Amino acid sequence: MIPVSRSVDTEVISIDALKLLRRRAQDNRLYEVVLPLDTINEMKPEDVQLLFHELRVHQVELESQNEELRRVQVELELARERYFDLYDLAPVGYCTVNDEGIVLEANLTVGHLLGVPRNKLVNRSITRFVVHAQLPAYHQCCQQVREFELTHSCELQMTQADGTPIWVSLAINGSKNSEGVSTLRVMLKDITAKKQLEAALQAKNVELQNLRQVADKANLAKSDFLANMSHELRSPLNAILGFAQLIDAGNPAPTKMQKSALDQILHGGWYLLELVNEILDLASIESGKLALNLGPESLSEVLADCQIMIAPQAASSGIQISFPDLLQPCQVLADRRRLKQVVINLLSNAIKYNRVQGQVNVSWSLQPNQRVRISVQDSGLGLSAHQLTQLFQPFNRLGQEAGALEGTGIGLVVSKRLVEMMGGRIGASSTVGVGSLFWFDLQLSEAKP
Repeated sequence: MIPVSRSVDTEVISIDALKLLRRRAQDNRLYEVVLPLDTINEMKPEDVQLLFHELRVHQVELESQNEELRRVQVELELARERYFDLYDLAPVGYCTVNDEGIVLEANLTVGHLLGVPRNKLVNRSITRFVVHAQLPAYHQCCQQVREFELTHSCELQMTQADGTPIWVSLAINGSKNSEGVSTLRVMLKDITAKKQLEAALQAKNVELQNLRQVADKANLAKSDFLANMSHELRSPLNAILGFAQLIDAGNPAPTKMQKSALDQILHGGWYLLELVNEILDLASIESGKLALNLGPESLSEVLADCQIMIAPQAASSGIQISFPDLLQPCQVLADRRRLKQVVINLLSNAIKYNRVQGQVNVSWSLQPNQRVRISVQDSGLGLSAHQLTQLFQPFNRLGQEAGALEGTGIGLVVSKRLVEMMGGRIGASSTVGVGSLFWFDLQLSEAKP
């Protein structure tokens, strides 16, 4: 007889009895137990009633559990479908291999990647598809996973079932199955297109490198030609200018018509000599034959000399130039002759491309890292953003080629190269309708270059 607790509530079966009934029901042995009729007759009516009530309650619980099992089974089926979508239909290959490299499980993508049906890939060695020369890299990657228990990756060349070579990226990590046996989970991604692109880019880089060498040789030959040509032009030009000056200063004095012709000869000759000198400088710089004599130079002395040299050109153009008063000594690391050449070039451009009765302001300022900046600002028409990007290009006069102003388009290029050879840098900013600012930085001589 099942004990019943009556001390608290006569309509409640004891907890031990309920547990016993549930356990018997779950073990499917409840229906095998048949209470003798005498035992039932001996039970009090209220006990029998409570017993059958509890059995009905337990029956409801079992039905509820069955419903829960059916619901869990439906969710399990949905989970299996999601697993199929996420694993079997993943865009990258997944497989599980044991320590001997035998494939234990694989998704559809791996089979498609290796050209083998999935059911035929299982129980085969994955190293069968690895190119022989790549096997050490594969085994090393697996060994690192076993030793450090971290995910490791590598790129290998493999072959498909029909012998087609492919490149794959492998990511390998370790795991243990339900029985505690160590396995390796391998992710494979096809990178054949990437490798082909890298190979094509490498081949293109080699081709470009060869073309660059050819271009450098041609550029060096051009520089040598320009340098030799400039030297050859200088001698006859000096002779022409020398004789023209002698005739101009001769006795008797040249007539008015002769004077006009001599002025044209001298003007054209000096302009041509300036052009030859600029080309010679550019050729010498590009060929690496231009040597500088770097040393401490007084900035105030250099600017004073430039002020005297540029004054006639400024006066003839009606341009006012202001120079700074250097009250404190300031020495820069530079080549004195080339530093003057840079300043004069910037001043000449500021005057040439200025507006009528314009102004040019020369200034200097200390910069971080023991550097000094020399700036030349004009009140000209200014340059557009597109024109600024074309500055410092050889023979590019920014659309002034057809203008009345003379120029070669070489001066700024030479100035840039000279400043860089002296360890500095040069730049410009401009506003259309307001003017332009050209500047260059040099190292102070007190600091190490």
